[in-house]
Formats: sequence, C-alpha cells, structure tokens
Amino acid sequence: MILTIPNLLTFLRMALIPVFASLLFYGNSHWALLVFVIAGVSDGIDGFVARRFKQESELGTIIDPIADKLLMTVAFIVLSLPGVLEPVRFLPVPFWVTAAVIGRDVLIITVAGAINIMTGFKGFRPSWLGKLSTFVQVVAVTLVLVAAVTGYSFYLPTVYFFVVLLAVVSGIHYIFQVAKLMKEEEAAKKEDSAPSGEQ
Repeated sequence: MILTIPNLLTFLRMALIPVFASLLFYGNSHWALLVFVIAGVSDGIDGFVARRFKQESELGTIIDPIADKLLMTVAFIVLSLPGVLEPVRFLPVPFWVTAAVIGRDVLIITVAGAINIMTGFKGFRPSWLGKLSTFVQVVAVTLVLVAAVTGYSFYLPTVYFFVVLLAVVSGIHYIFQVAKLMKEEEAAKKEDSAPSGEQ
C-alpha cells in the first residue's frame, strides 16, 4: 500500500520543506509560519488516519520519521543563518541549539547503522523520549517563527534550553533502549532454540 491518505500527507509534508525553507530564506516569515503549521498539522493527521482507518504501511513507517527529521533539520539550519529572520532579540537560533538537534539524529543513525552492520539487528523502535523531543522541536520552531513575526521573543532562551535538554537526554536514552531491545531479542532466540522438554 503506497497511495494511502497517510502516505500522501507525508509526501505533502516533504514537498513543503523546500517551500518553507525558501520562504524563510527570502524573508517571508509570515508565510513560512503558515506553511510550517500546515506541515505540522499534516503530521498529526496522517498518524490519526493511519490508526483510525487501518492504513498503516511499511512505507509509511519509513518515510514518516524521515519527513519529520528533514523538516526539523532544514528548519533549524535555516533559522540559525544570520540575516534570515527579522532583527529580534535571541534570534537567529543559536548554532549550539541546531548542533544539538542535528547531533542527536546523527548519533542515532550512526549507532543504529553500526549495530545493524555488526549484528544484523533490525528491531529499532522510537522511544517515547524521542517522540517528545521531536514534538518539542516542532513547538520550538513554531514559537521561533511567532517571535520573528510578532517581535516578542523573551521566552526563546527557555525554549532553546528544553530543545537541547531533550535532544541530549533522548539521544542517550535511545542507546540504552537499543541495548535493551537487543538483549530481549537475544533472549527470545535462545528460548526458541532451547530443546523442548521430554514427552
């Protein structure tokens, strides 16, 4: 199943990424905020539709998190560029915030790839902390754009703090979760391969 409503919404979100980045780069913060909100809402809708109407697919489980990561990565990179946003206090986004967001994803991809190559393990699953971190990043980008549009930016240092905190904590937590999943899979294999009891 490829052309499901959830997958089409995910493709739409991916198509909006260059539109969002272009609007930001050329100083159209108002329109960029609108496009980002549409992308964020589509993320929530596609998950709801997939569960409600039984339209989950293997393709969806792959492209949905990719779309999220691409959107967040592009958003934080562009929002960190000098001269893109209006001259408002605490803007642009400090590079260390963007580095934490991207660094977390690089860490996860590197760890998952290395483990898969060495052991063949494929049972990777997103952690609840990882989902929370992504949600906070979406809210953070929205609040940054609101600050750029309205000029009210007093809350941004707090936003940056929580983005970095959750990026670091969720990255570390993911490593421990993968180790736990690998142990559970190994234990299950040993149990399946154990000889059955005498009849």
